[in-house]
Amino acid sequence: MISARGLTKYYGGSLAVDHIDLSVKGGEIFAFLGPNGAGKTTTVKLLCGLLAPSEGTLAVGGYDLVSHAQEAKKIIGLVPDEPYLYPKLTGWEFLQLVAGIYALDPSWRDLALKYLELFELKGVATSGSLVESFSHGMKQKLIFTSILMRKPKVWLMDEPLVGLDPKAIRIVKSLLKEKASEGACIFLSTHVLSIAEELADRIGIIQSGRLQFVGTKNELGQYLRDKNIAFGDRDTLEDLFLKVTQGGVNS
Repeated sequence: MISARGLTKYYGGSLAVDHIDLSVKGGEIFAFLGPNGAGKTTTVKLLCGLLAPSEGTLAVGGYDLVSHAQEAKKIIGLVPDEPYLYPKLTGWEFLQLVAGIYALDPSWRDLALKYLELFELKGVATSGSLVESFSHGMKQKLIFTSILMRKPKVWLMDEPLVGLDPKAIRIVKSLLKEKASEGACIFLSTHVLSIAEELADRIGIIQSGRLQFVGTKNELGQYLRDKNIAFGDRDTLEDLFLKVTQGGVNS
């Protein structure tokens, strides 16, 4: 579903993403990990078409994101790290706007109400309250609802659980597993390594713009062995991640 070859992004003379090769298939939850400033958010913005690559090729669902951007974006659902919404719209008006942009059939309303109720947001979203009065978590729930009612093939998420309460986090985790089981491609950029360890089929670790590792947790252990970096059998993903990003590992 996601295919990047030599994906590179410069900001002026600064190299933010350095010739990444990456493939993520449908039905997979892929966790994208890295320290602050490693290039995670820039990569997500490249994958959804908010930024154009400086070099390399990038396709989503078989559509090149440069030459066929509109077709690619139709199948992408983006959950950004900061939920930017139109503050003077009500929650329901925002969902109506999304439905109009994507030309959704009338069934979107039933799906929207279903997920609003699941997130315990139905009352406030349909009450006439403006989005500007919503908390960060409420805005995140509204973003998730807007994506769920669209049923995208590719989910791109940048720290999507920030601001959510424990119940909502559990709901989102369950939904992501469900959507992956239905064939969706889930690309999750997060600092919460326990979530990545719980959900991800594979992980990628980026540091200083370079993709250091892609694979399963077990394969990460073998990677560290090959680099002669010691670790314990009971080490968590967090332990292994820190050994990669703080242990001087070079690709």
